[in-house]
Amino acid sequence: AQVEAFAVRCAERRLRLTVDLPDAATTPPLLADADRLGQLLHNLLDNAVRYTDAGGELRVALAHEPAAAQLLLTVEDSAPGVAPELLPRLFERFFRVESSRGRAGGGSGLGLSICRSLVEAHGGRIQAEASPLGGLKIRVVLSLAPIPTPTR
Repeated sequence: AQVEAFAVRCAERRLRLTVDLPDAATTPPLLADADRLGQLLHNLLDNAVRYTDAGGELRVALAHEPAAAQLLLTVEDSAPGVAPELLPRLFERFFRVESSRGRAGGGSGLGLSICRSLVEAHGGRIQAEASPLGGLKIRVVLSLAPIPTPTR
């Protein structure tokens, strides 16, 4: 549903949107908070649409990795990219890249920080890297195993 909602925004900015989702029948369910994961996807897509040059491309993919008992979500975009030395800082609160991905598109520097918190609350990992498309690639790994409850 989140991806469909962003299709209109992509069309307005002349962004080509490619979505690759596995067959729901072959993907095991993920024990998670659906609202929070919806917020995660919203923030990732909003970031990608906001900071991708008009006429560019966005790709969203979800893959089931049975051997590792996990799901891998990737959201990637075309130019502009982010300098390699800044990639680890993208998830810091209030951090914004002060270049073509910076203030022109708005943003408070909280979106990716919130994403990290949401992913970690689900026992997952999130990272940023350069995309082969020329922009940013965000990888989210979520375990299909239940999250252990802390003991006192």
